[in-house]
Amino acid sequence: MLTSFDMAIIAGYLCILIFIGFYLKRRASRNLESYLLGGKSIPWYMLGLSNASGMFDISGTVWLVAIMVVYGLKSIFLPWVWPVFNQIFLMVYLSAWLRRSECTTGAEWIGFRFGTDRGAVTSHWIIVVFAILVGLSMLAYGFIGLGKFIEIFLPLKQVAPFMGFVPDAYVPHVWGIVFTLIAVFYSLMGGMMSIVWADVAQYILMAVASVAVAVIAMLHLDVIEFSRVLPDGWYSVGFGWTIDLEWTGKFAEFNTQIQRDGYQLFSLFFGMVLLKGVMASIAGPAPTYDMQKILSTRSPREAALMSGSVTVILMPVRYLMIIGFAVLGLILFDEIQAQITVGGKIDFELVLPAVINHPWIPTGLMGILLAGLLAAFMSTFAGTLNAVQAYIVNDIYLKYFKKTATSKQTNRANITVGVTVVLVSIAFGVLAENVNSVLQWVTNALYGSYIAANVLKWHWWRFNGKGFAWGMASGMIPALIIPLIPYFNGVNPLYYFPIILLFSIIGCICGTYSAPATETETLKNFYAKTRPWGFWKPVHDLVVAENPDFKRNTNFGRDMVNVVTGIVWQCALIVAPVYLVLQHFWAMGVAWMIVGIATIILKQNWYDKLED
Repeated sequence: MLTSFDMAIIAGYLCILIFIGFYLKRRASRNLESYLLGGKSIPWYMLGLSNASGMFDISGTVWLVAIMVVYGLKSIFLPWVWPVFNQIFLMVYLSAWLRRSECTTGAEWIGFRFGTDRGAVTSHWIIVVFAILVGLSMLAYGFIGLGKFIEIFLPLKQVAPFMGFVPDAYVPHVWGIVFTLIAVFYSLMGGMMSIVWADVAQYILMAVASVAVAVIAMLHLDVIEFSRVLPDGWYSVGFGWTIDLEWTGKFAEFNTQIQRDGYQLFSLFFGMVLLKGVMASIAGPAPTYDMQKILSTRSPREAALMSGSVTVILMPVRYLMIIGFAVLGLILFDEIQAQITVGGKIDFELVLPAVINHPWIPTGLMGILLAGLLAAFMSTFAGTLNAVQAYIVNDIYLKYFKKTATSKQTNRANITVGVTVVLVSIAFGVLAENVNSVLQWVTNALYGSYIAANVLKWHWWRFNGKGFAWGMASGMIPALIIPLIPYFNGVNPLYYFPIILLFSIIGCICGTYSAPATETETLKNFYAKTRPWGFWKPVHDLVVAENPDFKRNTNFGRDMVNVVTGIVWQCALIVAPVYLVLQHFWAMGVAWMIVGIATIILKQNWYDKLED
């Protein structure tokens, strides 16, 4: 149980966040760029640490522990639904392409790519609506995860007896609202700069906590006894046509979860997430806090370095914590089973908080863990809120309603929009069922509508604003409707992603050829500044006619080699700490050897060739 010392650690951390908000308020209020992008003056390594810290979200961590318990090492492929390896595509080439635009938001980038014709204006509105939908969904996703997490440590009726009228089903939402308000405060006060510094403090806490949890797990792990209760294949990243995990004895109910998740035909699942993941990665970053961090960097080269640093900073540390909690959850299963059973079924999303609440987690460390995980929620929440504010204020308010707004009026608009967005996201969170339901809908259904149009915008000169608008709308409409059709009730959204993608591609093609090509000057400006590879020959010829020294981007082959190398490198950085905690030192050594070889290749073939 929480002690006064643990509570003091949590309170101290919350006070630090409030101080950061007050301290950076004046700097953030200079102008819109200072508020939304930190004045584009923040070093890449700080932004990389902040971005990694923002991805160390509480809801994602709860889910990753849950799937590690059930699926073992194979669980490293399940987050490809996000997809986690999009950071590799970003570091290799896409972050630099995006940063060269000098834009403030993804919607502003639409004008840079498509100009100002009717199709471009429609595309601008489509991407704003998409960004707001994604942002609200991700805010709700974090809100749900936080409430379920904190409820175990602070039962509302014990902490506040006068609130005993609150129905049990809504206790998590009360805690979600309380800590959401703190995140809103420092985010609205200090903008991007405040978010980055808060993320640095959070990462330090999480790194300490991750190492501590991993050490505790290793101290309590009897490898031989532990292996006896695991199904064959739990330690392996390899798989066949089916997942081939058969739990027995007291863990037999885990098989029900595997059936419920729909991952029995694991090769089919793997093929789908790989296809979707590659296409989503080529499409570039979605209009969320990740894109805002890229646009906040000082140069295209630093944008690439920032994205590359995320994998190194995030994966090893995060997976020390994940495998630590998973191991402890399995060892302590008999003791925590009652805590994680809801309505007669095991809720694997409760494994992490149940383990933290166990006496094996000492006083002090529990406070650090809770402070860090609360900070992880607030970090993700604040970063997402900042991104949604950017789209509403910059791309709606300033663009259409108040083009000559003063700094004071802009700051007031940011605060008003921020409060409104938070209230709507809380309503989303109250209505959503659980963490996984929101995650699956956002990553598989909603993002499906994003892919086709955003792949074509980089690589095909003829693709225009109308094609983008039709493609996005053609994907978003079925993404919103399909989950309501009874036939698809209970179906993993990943499996109807191809339907959404097909509609989106048809919309892209029809929209493109229903209107003339984008204005020549807009295309030349985009191509000359961004320097993408792809189908740009007509535009390339026009640019070369004006500037004979312009060189075509011929790096496609090199970039793809670096992408494949980077994905292998990322996977090895994940499994190495996992095998360390499991005390499979030979497998850990192989993983680190792969990391070393991949690092040498990336050093020579990527880092040494970075340019602005």
